[in-house]
Amino acid sequence: MPDWHIEFGVKVHHVDPKDFNHGDTRNLGVDLAKGEFVQMTTQDATAVDELWLEKMVSHFDDPEVVGVCGQQVALEKKERNPLQWFRPQSEAKPIKYQFKNTEDFTQLSGKEQHSYCNWDDVNAMYRKSAKLKLPFKKLMFSEDTLWAKDALTAGHAIVYDYRARVDHYHHQDFDFYFKRSYIILYQNYKFYNYINYPRNPIKWSLEIVVRLLRMGELGFGEKIKWMSYNFNLVRASRKAAKIFSRNAKKGIESVEASQKKYVGFPPQGVQAKSK
Repeated sequence: MPDWHIEFGVKVHHVDPKDFNHGDTRNLGVDLAKGEFVQMTTQDATAVDELWLEKMVSHFDDPEVVGVCGQQVALEKKERNPLQWFRPQSEAKPIKYQFKNTEDFTQLSGKEQHSYCNWDDVNAMYRKSAKLKLPFKKLMFSEDTLWAKDALTAGHAIVYDYRARVDHYHHQDFDFYFKRSYIILYQNYKFYNYINYPRNPIKWSLEIVVRLLRMGELGFGEKIKWMSYNFNLVRASRKAAKIFSRNAKKGIESVEASQKKYVGFPPQGVQAKSK
């Protein structure tokens, strides 16, 4: 490991891979942190601008706010899937959620609850004192969205500020996208009691063709390349949906077993290679 962390006074704590899970490992990070606020991110995410943290920490002037979630985006780079390039149509505005009467939240359907809980630890900041009282669950994935659910259930305020952005991109092959799609289906079913199957594959594929053909900055060969890439993701998503549907009809035990069989440890993303 480069020794730049010594210059900046950063302490590196190593976790044995066999002891890793997304919930407990992040709880350990909170315990070790010395500051009033704790920022969660990943090793391959980078700030989009110099005001990233300033935008997030400003919301903690409100004493009821326990967490702030920013946005992860894929900036425009030739080696990245152009259908994921970040091209905002309007300026984002911060949104605060809080249910002081917690039954207003707990009585919502699982799908409605989930709409408030699109939390993302690739870019999230926490008030440490509150975070210690409301730790992540011991999970291999979805620890962030369930933390947001717990926070709202407890009556706390959380903020989504998509002006605070990090650049984060994974190049996705068939296996990665299949597992990612399966995890999303599993998460929604187990934790929020609904199934949100992917869009119709024919309509999805047609949308891919139309969007890429309209991108004048791409050459014909590049358009064909990225059509093939995205069609592969459609096939992976479709396969995940078919297998999940078959197991969901048999109940939660079959879903749990299928998740272990087809996914196991969450897939690890890779970076696209610059040319």
